[in-house]
Amino acid sequence: MLKQLAYPKLPTLVRFCALVILIAFVVALVIKARQNAPDAVTDTAPVEEDVFVSQLPDFDAITNIELKKESFFAFLHQYVDAENALILQTRERLQEFSDIVSRGMELSRTEQRSLDSIAAEYKLQDSELSNAELVEELLVRVDVIPVSLALAQAATESAWGTSRFAREGNNIFGQWCFDEGCGLIPGRRASDASHEVRAFSSIEASVRGYFRNLNTNPSYEYLRELRAQMRIKGRSLDSLALAHGLTRYSERGHLYVAEVQEIIRINDLLSRDEQS
Repeated sequence: MLKQLAYPKLPTLVRFCALVILIAFVVALVIKARQNAPDAVTDTAPVEEDVFVSQLPDFDAITNIELKKESFFAFLHQYVDAENALILQTRERLQEFSDIVSRGMELSRTEQRSLDSIAAEYKLQDSELSNAELVEELLVRVDVIPVSLALAQAATESAWGTSRFAREGNNIFGQWCFDEGCGLIPGRRASDASHEVRAFSSIEASVRGYFRNLNTNPSYEYLRELRAQMRIKGRSLDSLALAHGLTRYSERGHLYVAEVQEIIRINDLLSRDEQS
């Protein structure tokens, strides 16, 4: 082909096209050779993009302790209120379903799809319950968490918004996860442990994860039972009493419960329940 390209009487356009084909052929051979070559060994680990952007104010910069506490509570209160409002909307829908099935009536297709969606969200999608039983169980799960209880747990779990996991992963409530890469690796994690401290994309996601945890995890069934009994008796939700359902939230058990209750009392957090 090279001799033909050098032939002086060959038309210019033909010579040009032939040259392009030749170059493309050489490039293809080079690419194929590289693909078949063994991978190069490198000591540099791949860099992963950090998708978890902190949304917390710099509480560490507030030197006045009381101001830091008040700022932390004021910041987080709005997120807890917003999540409780969404839960109340879902709860009202469930109460409508409860009225329907209690009269022996069937749910419409739209209502059934809505019920099934709520059941999936609250981890009851595989239950073999009747609609009446399913709605009853969901009304135990789909309920609010008092602001005072959420704020007290947030304070101790995030060191008032200054912990590494709060700052780097928006994790306000110290929640764990068990899939590799799902969060941040604790500095003091045992060599045989595999858990990570979950990273959230936003404060809203962290608060929602906390609510879903308390409202679905078998470890907090007692808390949900206490709350349901308060509802049946027509009482306001008592966060000091509900805290007794948190013994499995921490390895410290009852000492953890006492700490949460103390934070509620010292910081007069019960008054915030009245504001919500």
